[in-house]
Amino acid sequence: MLGTLPRLLNKLKDTLLLLLLVASCHLLAFCHYCSSVYPFASSIPYQFFYTFIYVDIVYHMAVLQNSFSSMRCNLSMMAGLGLWLLVMLNNASFSSSRLLLNETRGGLMMSREMHRRNLLDNGLGHTPPMGWNSWNHFACNINENLIQETADAMVSTGLAALGYQYINIDDCWGELNRDSQGNLVPKASTFPSGMKALADYVHNKGLKLGIYSDAGTQTCSKTMPGSLGHEEQDAKTFASWGIDYLKYDNCENNNISPKQRYPPMTKALANSGRAIFFSLCEWGSEDPATWAKSVGNSWRTTGDIEDKWDSMTSRADQNDKWASYAGPGGWNDPDMLEVGNGGMTTEEYRAHFSIWSLAKAPLLIGCDIRTMDATTKELLSNKEVIEVNQDKLGVQGKKVKSNNDLEVWAGPLSNKKVAVILWNRSSFKANLTASWSDIGLKPETSVDARDLWKHSTQSSVSGQISDELDPHACKMYVLTPN
Repeated sequence: MLGTLPRLLNKLKDTLLLLLLVASCHLLAFCHYCSSVYPFASSIPYQFFYTFIYVDIVYHMAVLQNSFSSMRCNLSMMAGLGLWLLVMLNNASFSSSRLLLNETRGGLMMSREMHRRNLLDNGLGHTPPMGWNSWNHFACNINENLIQETADAMVSTGLAALGYQYINIDDCWGELNRDSQGNLVPKASTFPSGMKALADYVHNKGLKLGIYSDAGTQTCSKTMPGSLGHEEQDAKTFASWGIDYLKYDNCENNNISPKQRYPPMTKALANSGRAIFFSLCEWGSEDPATWAKSVGNSWRTTGDIEDKWDSMTSRADQNDKWASYAGPGGWNDPDMLEVGNGGMTTEEYRAHFSIWSLAKAPLLIGCDIRTMDATTKELLSNKEVIEVNQDKLGVQGKKVKSNNDLEVWAGPLSNKKVAVILWNRSSFKANLTASWSDIGLKPETSVDARDLWKHSTQSSVSGQISDELDPHACKMYVLTPN
């Protein structure tokens, strides 16, 4: 009796260890699968968890059954292997399972990324958003009349018919303090009718209304409260007003990581009862392209743009490095358009609009569309360039060749077409060439080359496409294989 008791206790200990091990590993695996909620597990691969499970299951089964025949032990090991395989297949963690479950689009999308995107699945952002934002031109000088007149102009100029649908109010729309119930309050002196009435006005034009808040204690202007700690309340407020788009800034953030501050608003918007496009504006500070697909429909990859050539080009370059992370439902955002604000030349604005379109960036106009000149309207209204931005394939074009500020940018489109930009960023007139090898076409391929700014077509072009460009100018083509 005395000799049997320790053996029983040892077997009981091993059994408890086995159960604890399996439960712990499954818990960690679940945490990893939901790594947008439990980021500590996001760097540990599934294979580690499940291989670890199998090895220790086999080991503990061997310990538990050391008094049985070798055949029984082998059966236990086979059972352990079976359990391991079932867990592996159930979670589709091996690359072969991912290949079966996912389609390719300029490269394989991992099943984990697909799942994380589905966590946000609000049905919005299948193509990059198009519209207008008040900040670049008006900053804090906004009121409800301006917003109404901008909505009117969006329709009367034909921009709405081209897909520009969001009328987005940026910072400075609210009172400095919340009301006695803790609600955000529109500024009485500038938005006396309230946001619900303004949303109704915009909706009656067939457009959508966007608003601004901040994942901090105050907004960047420090003229109104932020939403940090008030996410559920503010999301319900926005939904009750009929808001369709939220730009969520990053000021006064108490040095808390955006990975912690932004997801609560994602959940709050999901619980608000209204589909609201969620635009993260954390300035690319913690590489949001790598984690924000489960959080927002777009994410800023850069600091604020200025109406200057150097600012625009640097934003294009910073955004380009994250090209592989963008796709339907979640887009890289190099900030709003400056076209028409007067700080760049027509050719520089043409390049700005072309690159933003190829890069599948949000096309949010930043000028005063009520008074824009004919050139600005022509640039912003180029239907063929817009179609590249809104292409259903949803692959962000990128820089594929660069030599002394002479660049080729390209990206795939639906129906095996390819969009190409020749961009002369130098200060001298230069000849630029995109060879088929630069843009992923076979050498023998013949294409029809559509010039999207001249609205003309070259037929049966083979091997390369070339042109002479003025300083800072670009050419944009869609190549259709014959």
